[in-house]
Amino acid sequence: MEHPLLNEDHHLIRESVRDFAEREIKPIAKELDDKQEFSVELTHKMGDIGLFGMVVSPDYGGQGMDYLSYIIAVEELARIDSSQAATVAAGNSLGMNPIYYFGNEEQKKKYLPMLCSGKKLWGFGLTEPNAGSDSRNSKTLAKLVAENWVINGSKIFITNASTEITWGSTIQAVSGVHGKEKEFTAIIVENDTPGFTAKTMHNKMMWRASNTAELYFDDCKVPESAVLGNRGEGSKIMLNTLDCGRLSIGAMGLGLAQGAFELAMQYANERIQFGKPISKQQIISFKLADMALKVELARNLLYKACWLKDHDKPFALEAAMSKLYCSEVAQQVANEAVQIHGGYGLMKDYDIERLYRDQRLLQIGEGTSEIQRLVISRYIGC
Repeated sequence: MEHPLLNEDHHLIRESVRDFAEREIKPIAKELDDKQEFSVELTHKMGDIGLFGMVVSPDYGGQGMDYLSYIIAVEELARIDSSQAATVAAGNSLGMNPIYYFGNEEQKKKYLPMLCSGKKLWGFGLTEPNAGSDSRNSKTLAKLVAENWVINGSKIFITNASTEITWGSTIQAVSGVHGKEKEFTAIIVENDTPGFTAKTMHNKMMWRASNTAELYFDDCKVPESAVLGNRGEGSKIMLNTLDCGRLSIGAMGLGLAQGAFELAMQYANERIQFGKPISKQQIISFKLADMALKVELARNLLYKACWLKDHDKPFALEAAMSKLYCSEVAQQVANEAVQIHGGYGLMKDYDIERLYRDQRLLQIGEGTSEIQRLVISRYIGC
């Protein structure tokens, strides 16, 4: 359907990314998923067509586009494969955004051009084994010794952090305690820093072709200049980054829902039961109608949130709503799509099986559905 917020440039981006995803990603998505294989080659190809640094200024090697353009690109990738969409979404929203919005000129000029090219990736080290929804329960410590930060601790479930092209990660660490209050600081750690180890996590149910890592810091020493923003601003930087990241997860939910709906529609038109395509059976046609309705509502909410961000208006509430609604619509639509496929929907030979698995992270990553409801409730005055 035509959307009033989209202009000609947005349509061109959708067409070009959809063509790329159909041509380059779709033929190998199942194989990469089966092998749990992160593709450097595919990441470089996504960089070559400008999918990294889309909202970053050309001064630092980016495309200088609006946020809605970027969200449409993530949406179109997720329509085919969530693993590649996750690589791009984490690379932009979580990897580059903290440096772009909070870094000094030296940091921006050093890191952003290569990250915008897709030749290098960057992680976002917030989650810890005992600090998920409660990010302020971080235990990773950073102690300033002379002119260096000495870091000890660990992070878990960090996207893009242990590939062969990962340059480093931005981490949150406890840099001091004032009374009962912890002071958090965001610190840049490059992957070749002594005392730092990144370990790839395997055997995931979903996003099996994306990279997920555990990070370990054992007297890891970085210079004082590695601080991102100012000392004590770590929590603000990380939470601000998550506001933008919620739009990306919303885009992944929307794109996956669109892809699942299309797979269900195609199958329903081809599957003959009781002498006619099952799409002509009222019970199935009503399912498809409800799926189309939910996808359209999710798109409207997400695009509104992006419009608010692009026009420098408060968008955190709408970002939380979008993340929550789009991720749950992805779950509902994927579930109905499997039901429409029947037994075939449970077989790995059918793409809907992979989409059904991939959607499950969306209600957990970058703030669970429960946390989104908590955020929303606070905004509405509960």
